[in-house]
Amino acid sequence: MSGCERRIEMDRLVYLDNAATTKTSPTVLEAMLPYFSEYYGNASSIYSIGAKSKEAITHSRETIAATLGAKTEEIYFTAGGSEADNWALKATAEAYASKGKHIITSKIEHHAILHTCEYLEKHGFEVSYIDVDENGVIKLDELEKAIRPDTILISVMYANNEIGTIQPVKEIGEIAKKHGILFHTDAVQAYGQVPINVDELNIDMLSSSGHKICGPKGIGFLYIRKGVKIRSFVHGGAQERKRRAGTENVPGIVGYGQAAQEAVSTMKERTAKEIELRDYLIDRILKEIPYTRLNGHRTKRLPNNANFSFQFIEGESLLIMLDMEGICGSSGSACTSGSLDPSHVLLAIGLPHEIAHGSLRLTLGAETTKDDIDYVIEKTKSIVERLRSMSPLYEDFVKKSQSR
Repeated sequence: MSGCERRIEMDRLVYLDNAATTKTSPTVLEAMLPYFSEYYGNASSIYSIGAKSKEAITHSRETIAATLGAKTEEIYFTAGGSEADNWALKATAEAYASKGKHIITSKIEHHAILHTCEYLEKHGFEVSYIDVDENGVIKLDELEKAIRPDTILISVMYANNEIGTIQPVKEIGEIAKKHGILFHTDAVQAYGQVPINVDELNIDMLSSSGHKICGPKGIGFLYIRKGVKIRSFVHGGAQERKRRAGTENVPGIVGYGQAAQEAVSTMKERTAKEIELRDYLIDRILKEIPYTRLNGHRTKRLPNNANFSFQFIEGESLLIMLDMEGICGSSGSACTSGSLDPSHVLLAIGLPHEIAHGSLRLTLGAETTKDDIDYVIEKTKSIVERLRSMSPLYEDFVKKSQSR
């Protein structure tokens, strides 16, 4: 390969970290732009450009509600999924504390849930953390056994952000309803990727975030079923029907509404393509790279998610070398954020520390092609081989295998 050819190859970008964030779609950006400079009025004002902003918010609220089978007045806009999660848990705890102070969640929740639960535990609440099986599916029998007379909330994510496993949300909703307990689900990864109907699934609250579905960052929503008596989380003005104060992020809300409409209208065709490419990626990686395992359920997983653990290597080194080849992925290990501990999700499904550290999450998007996947597979194969060649653990393993 010539120097020029190598430079062109190195300039290639394959973005496979769509679970972290997605590229804002051009049509979403186009829908947002007028609300920065033309229809910039405050939606709470009475003059015409303010009324235009209010109309746009109402339209987005109606659009999003329709995607969930919800009522328009049940959608409350937030600054993102983390705020929505915090609101659901903290406000429920406050509103229903007289009934009880027990909350149930799973061991593989996003940190927006787990850290909020830790906060509540410091303020007099008790939290039960339910185990999952080796595929990351919550143990329903253990969940139901954990229910007590003072249980006020069950919060279980719709689909895991790391390993992609989709939870039995309908069954969880039925259990919660049978026992008269509120059910919240963090659907940040699932919304726009799988069909969701809040009534059919007995969901009382649902969190989502715009930047996961080619919408803008800094906008999310919390669905709150009518009749659920949780209070304001952000205090101040009377926005969001007096439940969430603060001047509305009109461009963000408009963008989220557009992104939601696009995600749902393209879901069937888009996810069919993602599943085909995802399975092709999984099959080749497992077949062509020895001592590799797939994390998460083989079929009951998000259409775009593939998570692998490679024995005898460190995930951080793999990520750095993939980045040098123009490939964007993420590690199942938290080491990239300064922690020496591996992912709590991978530990919860039973992986030992040394294997959990060698993990890679690849999440596809609408623009991902088969050529992209082939490129990623070949580069991953060569990088894993190179890293293992430098691993004393792998060398010892090979020697022991040959001596048998």
